[in-house]
Amino acid sequence: MTRFLKRGYLALVLLFLYVPIVVLIIQSFNAGVSRAKWEGFSLKWYIDLFRSPAIMNALYITLTIALLSALIATVLGTLAAIGIHAMQRRPQGLMMTLTNIPMTMPDIVTGISLMLLFIFTQVPRGYVTMLLAHITFNIPYVILSVMPKLKQMNRFSYEAALDLGATPGYALRRVILPAVMPGVVTGALLSFTLSLDDFTISYFTTSPLVQNLSTLIYSEARKGIKPTMNALSALMFVSLLVLLLAVNRRVSRTNEN
Repeated sequence: MTRFLKRGYLALVLLFLYVPIVVLIIQSFNAGVSRAKWEGFSLKWYIDLFRSPAIMNALYITLTIALLSALIATVLGTLAAIGIHAMQRRPQGLMMTLTNIPMTMPDIVTGISLMLLFIFTQVPRGYVTMLLAHITFNIPYVILSVMPKLKQMNRFSYEAALDLGATPGYALRRVILPAVMPGVVTGALLSFTLSLDDFTISYFTTSPLVQNLSTLIYSEARKGIKPTMNALSALMFVSLLVLLLAVNRRVSRTNEN
């Protein structure tokens, strides 16, 4: 009886979370505008979606910022993780605490803080500020993805490579990076996924002239939900679902190894 109640409760929670998304995806194939009446199967909203200059521009901004922020955050986060790992226990614990703070802080606090920083430094908000914001909140996730692989690595491998005549740069490329590469790839995938999905921080660190998909959907929803927004939301959900499944599979493999 207890097992039945637990499974029933879990089923209700999943239904509550995913039934609206399923309805949205179904409505994206509705030929009519009304959400209360099914008027036949159609792909015209997806066709209109790819013909919209505003949506295509937002898609370009979203993908380029996600790719650039993931790339830069992965490089900086990996180097930061290597540096933190080389510290003594007490400074290392302090740095890891500072790394965890942005992850536990609400996105709205991070977004407003970055917005005030850009206003104070008189940096015009737009593409560059959004990119900097995405790099900022992605770096801690990369650090936390790389650190477990660094702890699993033989701590004397780097020193042995130096004793055998390798330069620090060569030892970094040939000894450390291959050992932590699974964590680096996981951090890069996670950063890309988080950047695609972000709304709050993007909203506070950009201007109305530079919008990614999440801020575009928010601005369009204030005017009224259009069928093309259903199609766009459906594509974003499927894309993020595939990426999250890839990240989870990668993390599971990393933990097994």
